[in-house]
Amino acid sequence: MNAILWPTPQRKEAFFHWLRSLPTELHLQADSLQPANADASSRRYLRLFDSSGGSYIIMDAPPESNDVRPFLKVGAMMAACGLHVPEVLAADVDQGWLLLSDLGSEPYLQALLAAQQNDAASAGPLMRAALQALIQWQLKGDAAQLPVYDEAFVRRELQIFVDWCVQREFGKSWDESQQKWWEHSCQVLVRNMLEQPQVAMHRDFMVRNLMVCPGGQVGVLDFQDAVRGPIAYDLASLLRDAFISWDEEQELDWAIRYWEQARKAGLPVDEDFGEFWRQVEWSGLQRHLKILGLFCRLKHRDAKPHYAEDLPRLFAYAIKVSTRYVQLSPLTHLLQDLQGGMVDTGFTLR
Repeated sequence: MNAILWPTPQRKEAFFHWLRSLPTELHLQADSLQPANADASSRRYLRLFDSSGGSYIIMDAPPESNDVRPFLKVGAMMAACGLHVPEVLAADVDQGWLLLSDLGSEPYLQALLAAQQNDAASAGPLMRAALQALIQWQLKGDAAQLPVYDEAFVRRELQIFVDWCVQREFGKSWDESQQKWWEHSCQVLVRNMLEQPQVAMHRDFMVRNLMVCPGGQVGVLDFQDAVRGPIAYDLASLLRDAFISWDEEQELDWAIRYWEQARKAGLPVDEDFGEFWRQVEWSGLQRHLKILGLFCRLKHRDAKPHYAEDLPRLFAYAIKVSTRYVQLSPLTHLLQDLQGGMVDTGFTLR
């Protein structure tokens, strides 16, 4: 069993004090505690067993850098929509502890990587189930209860790319012309976000945040950052994932399935699939620029260098899209300039 490392003795003591305060009828076994999953933040998840072998998940979200209330709010909203999310069994909001039901140990990412290696056809049912869950969320989620993904929000995310990828990772300082190229690109991407129909948006609907659950259910995790935002964003997150990629023919197949089912369900997707696909690509591009910055920040600020291993995948996504649309040609020049400073990893986006 892996040992649990605590940031401070005080945090460890507070946890076990809280654990002892939970109902005795749960029969939780404190000595069974083990790591479940790390997060790309100070939040983490631990697994705990009861006397009969049943398992639970503990969210450890230090309050100085986390607020569990959005998780509780959005989780309740998603459950009301019929989505399969962890049930909250106990909570200490002030200290950042949650006792959750366990959705299992088979992430979508693991299942899809296995499908790519062994049986590509098995990816189909998993992705179709994820698309159905997404449509259900967009159709039933009350976007009016969520923070707005407005221009300032989108620009803050794009700035992460400049601060941590351009400047910190590559040591670049843009000249006046390059700054104008960047501002033009930001304007194009912001306009794309704001002009789309706005719906309930998970904001990180990628396969690492989905679980394979019994009965074909899709477990949904890491939803605390949900917002009211553009309808194409979550689909882009799913199809062009930061950790697994697909042939574009396959991406289009799943996108068309989503688009047809979304229209039938009454979601406000564009009637022209070509225009909708452009929205997906541009939404994905903004997301990939943000993640390039986030992964560089994890490497340099948070001592998590392994995230940088996926930078080539993200650059490949971004350049593929920017070279496809004349409106984004200035961004292509900026990205290719950075690419000149990258070591060739041999990764090719299929």
